[in-house]
Amino acid sequence: MESVNKLVAEFASFVWGMPLLILLIGGGLYLLFVSRFIPFRYLGHALKVLKGKYDDPNDPGQINHFEALTTALSSTIGMGNVAGVAVAITLGGPGAIFWMWVSGIIGMSTKFFTCSLAILYRGKDSNGEIQGGPMYFITEGLGEVWKPLAIFFSIAGLVGALPVFNVNQLTQAVTDILLIPNGIEESFVSNLSIGIILLVLTAVVVLGGISRISKAASKLVPFMVILYFLSVIIILFLHIDQVPKYLGLIFTEAFSASLYKGEPMFGGMVGALILLGIRRGAFSNEAGIGTAPMAHGAAKTKEPIREGLVAMLGPAIDTLIVCTLTALVILVTGVWETSGDNGVSLTANAFNNSIPGIGKYLLLLCVAVFSVSSLFSYSYYGSKCMSFIIGADKKHYYQYIYLLSIVIASVTSLEIMLNLIDGFFALMAIPTMISTIILAPKVMKEARGYFGRMNL
Repeated sequence: MESVNKLVAEFASFVWGMPLLILLIGGGLYLLFVSRFIPFRYLGHALKVLKGKYDDPNDPGQINHFEALTTALSSTIGMGNVAGVAVAITLGGPGAIFWMWVSGIIGMSTKFFTCSLAILYRGKDSNGEIQGGPMYFITEGLGEVWKPLAIFFSIAGLVGALPVFNVNQLTQAVTDILLIPNGIEESFVSNLSIGIILLVLTAVVVLGGISRISKAASKLVPFMVILYFLSVIIILFLHIDQVPKYLGLIFTEAFSASLYKGEPMFGGMVGALILLGIRRGAFSNEAGIGTAPMAHGAAKTKEPIREGLVAMLGPAIDTLIVCTLTALVILVTGVWETSGDNGVSLTANAFNNSIPGIGKYLLLLCVAVFSVSSLFSYSYYGSKCMSFIIGADKKHYYQYIYLLSIVIASVTSLEIMLNLIDGFFALMAIPTMISTIILAPKVMKEARGYFGRMNL
C-alpha cells in the first residue's frame, strides 16, 4: 500500500506541474480580460436569472437555472471546503488561502465561459437526448476532428467523478466525532458499515437520474450553506478579536510562505505555496475542470449567456465565502498550530473548541449533508462521461462501479484518495481549458448579442 501511495502521489505531482498551472491560471486570466470583466459587471442580472425571472418551461433542457446551480454547488460545496481547506492550511499555513481566493476570482470568469459553451454547443447522446458538457462543446464547437480530446476528457472524468475523497473524509468524521467518543473503536468493520449506509442512501437518489438528483440538491444545498454559515459566524463572533490578525496573516504569508511545510517548487517556497493554493482552489470550486458544465448544460434555457452568468456565482459562493469561513475558523481557534490532526478532523477540533459539546456534532451534520449531496452530483457527471464513450443505454454500468467505489473509499487512506482525485481533475482540466480558450471568441460574440437584446 505504501508503494501505491507513493506512485499515486508522484502521478498527481507530475500532472499538476507548471504547464497545467499556466493553463488554468494563465488561461483563466486570458478569459477574464477577453470578457472585459463581464462576470463582475452583471452580478445583479445573474441573480435575477437565478431567481427565475426569465424561466420558460418550454425551453430545451431538463432542469431550471436554480436547480442547475445547486446541482453544480452540491458537488463543489463539499469536502473541498471543509477537509480541503484544512489540508491547505496544515501544509501551507494561512497564505495558502490567498491563492485559493485568486483561484476563485479567476474561476468565476472560467465558469462563465465553460458553462455558456455548455448551452451554446449542446449535443445529443445516443438516445437523442440533449446534453451539455466539455465533451459536447468540444465535438459540436470544434468539430469531429477534435473528438479524441472529448474522449480523453470523458475517460479522465470516469475516475475524477468517483466520490472517494468525500466518502473517505465523511467516514473519518463519523469515526472521530461520533464513534470513538462513544467507546466504539475504529475498525475495518465500522468503516465498512458507514460505506454501506452511504451506498444505500446514494443509490436511492442517483438511480433516479438528473431530475431526482437536482430536486434533492435544490433542497439540500441552501440548507447546508445556511447551517454552516450560522455555525461559523457563532465561532468567529466568539473569537472576533483574532479575526483581523489572521485576515492580515493570510495576505502577508501569501508572499513570504514562512509557514509552508512542504518541498520548494518553481524556484522556492512561494512557488510551492501558489501551486498548493491553486490545487486546493481547483478542487474546491472545480472551475476549469469541466464538471460544472455538465450540470449547467442540462438547464432549461435558449440563452447560453444566462447560464454562464448563473454558473459564475458558483466560485464566489464556494471559494470566496464558504472556504474563507472554514479557514478563519481553523485559524482563529488556533487548532492549526496545536493539533496534529489533518483534513476534516482538524476542522472538527476547531468547532469543538469553540462550541463545546455540540460544535463537533454541528460540523458532522454539515459534513454529512455536504458529502451526501456531492455523491449525488458526481454520479451524474460520471454517467454522462460513460454515455459519451459507449452510449447512453450503457451508462447504468458506471453507477454500479460508482456505488462500489463508495464502499472501497470508506476503508482506504486519505492520502491516496486525495492524490488520485487531484491527478484526474488535472487531466480533465486539459481538454476543458484548451477548448474553452479556442472557443472564447464565440462566447463573446454571443454575449454582445445577448446584452444588446436585453438592453443591459
